[in-house]
Amino acid sequence: MRVADLSLPLLLAALVAVPFVFGDFIAYQVGLFLLYGIVAQGIALCWGRVGILPLGQALFFGLGAYLAGGALIRFEHSPILLYPALLGAVLAPAAVAGAIGILVFRRNVGSGPYFSLITLALSMLAYQVALGADWLTGGYMGLNGIPPLPGTDPWSTLYWVILGALVLSTGVLWWITRSPLGQLLHAVSQNEDRLSFLGFDIARLKALAFAVSAALAGMAGTLYAAQQGIVTPQVLAYVLSGELLIWTAVGGRASLIGPVAGAVLIGMLTSNLRDTFQYWEILLALIFLAIVLFAPTGLAGLIAPLLKRLPKPAHATRDVERPLPDRGDVPMLSFEEVRVTIGSVRILQGLSLELKKRGLHCLIGPNGAGKTSAFNALTGRLTVSGGRITWGGSDITGLPAHKVARLGIARKLQVPAIFHDMTVGVHLDIALWSGGISGWELLSQRSFRYRNEILGVLKETFPFLNDEEKRAGDLSLGHRQVLEFALSVIARPEIVLLDEPCAGLSTQETADLTAAIRKIAGRFDISALIIEHDFSVVEELSDHIFVLHQGQTLSEGTLEAIRADHKVQAVYTGGAK
Repeated sequence: MRVADLSLPLLLAALVAVPFVFGDFIAYQVGLFLLYGIVAQGIALCWGRVGILPLGQALFFGLGAYLAGGALIRFEHSPILLYPALLGAVLAPAAVAGAIGILVFRRNVGSGPYFSLITLALSMLAYQVALGADWLTGGYMGLNGIPPLPGTDPWSTLYWVILGALVLSTGVLWWITRSPLGQLLHAVSQNEDRLSFLGFDIARLKALAFAVSAALAGMAGTLYAAQQGIVTPQVLAYVLSGELLIWTAVGGRASLIGPVAGAVLIGMLTSNLRDTFQYWEILLALIFLAIVLFAPTGLAGLIAPLLKRLPKPAHATRDVERPLPDRGDVPMLSFEEVRVTIGSVRILQGLSLELKKRGLHCLIGPNGAGKTSAFNALTGRLTVSGGRITWGGSDITGLPAHKVARLGIARKLQVPAIFHDMTVGVHLDIALWSGGISGWELLSQRSFRYRNEILGVLKETFPFLNDEEKRAGDLSLGHRQVLEFALSVIARPEIVLLDEPCAGLSTQETADLTAAIRKIAGRFDISALIIEHDFSVVEELSDHIFVLHQGQTLSEGTLEAIRADHKVQAVYTGGAK
């Protein structure tokens, strides 16, 4: 066993030894920076795993500190009321963050920069409120005379409570990152569109991660109030938010322990240099720049290659089959005079088409005819300005992509949309989870390895899918196209929207993928609506063809009927590889 395998136990042992080796004063200082490290862990969850950057995390740290300080003062001699109030000081920031996240991300799930600026603005607003609300916060002087937690001494025994909180936060984050939920959060940072097309609510996932990070900040703020005995508006200031970001970046935003190490190392270094070195701020700035330029993954990233990979959690197998409903004579999918306008440009001009029965349907037409725009309108990527889209007779116009996917409508993009830094096996797991994982199973450490017959057929047809440890970003273009097709059909949707599935493939790869599409569709009764320019593919896959031109349906029918249509001949000429 390598020494690196013992890094976490060694770090814990070192922290346990601090009071005995360095005394209570140093332990008091280390305890303070451990609290900041807990907040930094939450930032790392959002920034390093989900890809959203909270610039105002001090808001939740300060909120927890003020609430806990008030509770400790008011209920000092009433433990039966104190501990629920302290729990509220932890949960209230999480509730506020969750609400902010839902409001921001529901409006625009890709609003990362706006989210960052909003959190910064809210932190600055909270700072001003704390300064002005003397009757509530004590104003500039803050809340004074806050008693410690019952049975603790801020200079000695409270250190062990703080250390316990660090163990708790690390354990919770470790659990999350190794669960299916952790994989989904990581997938958000890799490709939001692909995840939403699989039926996952991106806004909810982002808001959940933000709420967890705020809960950690609230817990740290609660213990801060008990340790310091005073809470001033500075705990809400953007200066602290900036320091927390620096500590996270220095330690490593993709690590559980890195942010804690960054907070303790930089914090202690700052404390010692502030009184002994005149240019300490310049030195710290140079350290930060060096880390950003030469070790962008932080200190944790420097030692990551030395760490032995943790064993994977155990997997249980479960068959997943999504039954297809009997729709009778009701058309499966219908566009009724659908219009889409962007500015003054009319993208779709009264598009009407109807898929009356299951099968393989091709959507062809010259570039700019509105084919991909029709897919975007169906999956909520374009706003429909007129008409309606129905699915099994129900109006689904304007539904977001994840809700459309849950109805049984899958989608594959023209350019393969995959999670580049994740393995092939994780891709397959995520696709299968979209077909039937429950809320509790998302948190399971067993990370249920679902299986179904479609996956077996795909692995038999495309052997590279059996190499589940292969990084998806290292696959060839042809294999990426196949992988995304697999993601789209594994959960057995009713229909899959394929946007030029063979784009960029060789003749042999095209033949293999078209054969697989027909095989999967026929064997598992999955319909397909396929955008394609290659007539060799159209000939192989079309049971029925729709021809689009200038945002309208120009013609429809069998391949022979389309070829004989003079209107089609006038506007469209297809080629073959």
